[in-house]
Amino acid sequence: MFTNGTLITKEIAQFLKDKGFSVVTKFNSMTSATQDTLAGIPGTYDKIHKGIQHLLDAGYPSADLPLGIETIICKQNINELPQIWEWARQRSIIPYFETVTFMGRARNHDLNVTANEVETLFKSLLEIDKSKYNLNWNIHPPIAGSSCKRHYYNLVVTSNGYVRPCVGVNISLGNVRHTSLKDIVESSVILDSLRNMRKNIKGYCKTCEHSQDCYGCRGMAYHVYGDCFESDPFCWKNPKRLDSTNI
Repeated sequence: MFTNGTLITKEIAQFLKDKGFSVVTKFNSMTSATQDTLAGIPGTYDKIHKGIQHLLDAGYPSADLPLGIETIICKQNINELPQIWEWARQRSIIPYFETVTFMGRARNHDLNVTANEVETLFKSLLEIDKSKYNLNWNIHPPIAGSSCKRHYYNLVVTSNGYVRPCVGVNISLGNVRHTSLKDIVESSVILDSLRNMRKNIKGYCKTCEHSQDCYGCRGMAYHVYGDCFESDPFCWKNPKRLDSTNI
């Protein structure tokens, strides 16, 4: 379960543990000013940290109940992300660091970092893992130490019922208030095409050395090119990558 963590009380943390939920909570900064600025709501930092502490007190993480923190890589926090990464590793919390998708508030606020800056960050995170935790992984966006696989199994249902492939590809596939989720999934050409990503992806992402493990960020491609199957426009391995600071 992904959550911003602000509403996790002691009782809710225990409920989640008793029901066997794995939890990933927001964690964008070690400083209250930065976290509150990114959230746009004063007091968010304190609420997130209280929520995480309640989860830790309830017994997270454990062998069968992992706990993760989800962090968006942006201009405001990129310099402190190695510190956050180590903070998580020291507590056996899974760090889930991903590149920002240029949509919504990200287009209206100065959050952008360059592909080269993200590459440098990923290299520093890998060095931490190799030297301190005996962990090794391939460096590629959009997630540090992992790959985005959400289009093989994931859907987003918004609060007003609209179904989308993911948070980045905000194409409406239908609305569960009018059509069953089963019928939406079975009839969606877009969803079927995304489930067969390797056949439909275009450009450099199709032939990249990491193509069997990674397909870049489909949200980035969609919001820049209007085509969610184009190559990730900000991947540092893409010879035609764009400069995100000009978007």
